[in-house]
Amino acid sequence: MHQGERGSETFGALLRFYRERAGITQEALGTHVQYSKSQVAMVERGERAPRGRLAELADQFLGAQGALTLLAEKEFGSGGLRPWTEGYLAEERKASALHVYQSHVIPGSLQTEAYARAIYSCHCPALDDEELENRVAARLARQELFQRKPAPVISYVLEQSTLTRPLGGHASLKEQLRHILGIARLRHVQIQVMPHDRQAHAGLNGPMILLETSEHRQLAYVEGPSGGYFVGEQPDLGHLFARYGILRAQALNPDESATLIDEVAASL
Repeated sequence: MHQGERGSETFGALLRFYRERAGITQEALGTHVQYSKSQVAMVERGERAPRGRLAELADQFLGAQGALTLLAEKEFGSGGLRPWTEGYLAEERKASALHVYQSHVIPGSLQTEAYARAIYSCHCPALDDEELENRVAARLARQELFQRKPAPVISYVLEQSTLTRPLGGHASLKEQLRHILGIARLRHVQIQVMPHDRQAHAGLNGPMILLETSEHRQLAYVEGPSGGYFVGEQPDLGHLFARYGILRAQALNPDESATLIDEVAASL
């Protein structure tokens, strides 16, 4: 089971087993991996994920012969990514179509480096430097999507509020908006904005991502603060695709959206 940011009781129990077998205290292990005693205890209780190089360093120090690093990769993913995120990215990389509705921030596949770094800098609990940089790099790598051949069909619906929230500062946001306008000029990409003044709104249940796989199978992905999950069965899948279609009809068209994005960028 994916435990995400809360950690894993399975990993914690295995870490404790190898630590006690080696006759090492939590304080001594913490000193070696640059954790406090209380942080080691939280990992062992499954309350905290093993951030940074904890799993690798503890594995070597305790003589676990790869057991800790292998379980950490399975439970928490590699490169600082959460397991459910890795599952989604695997589908995104080979999707023949991608449709994204986002209500709080610019979607990850559209983010600039400065904007992505600002988002991850807001993470609670705070990410260490290595994990933050790994996540930023992984996010930027997603933009290979726009150069893929054959080109996937891509669309976005963004809430107007995402265009004005100055994550990373006004200069970062302006750069981000100009980047969106550049992507919007690609023939296989359409970007629309849902304005504030709409009296009807089909996306009130929150963000969603819809994909068509390389095998032309429809799939939806929904992510919340505690994890993400795929929707592949009817009627829920059909409801999400219908909702997105209504959202696109309610939003500004791509030309109107580009004009609005340009106006916001010019005002910064």
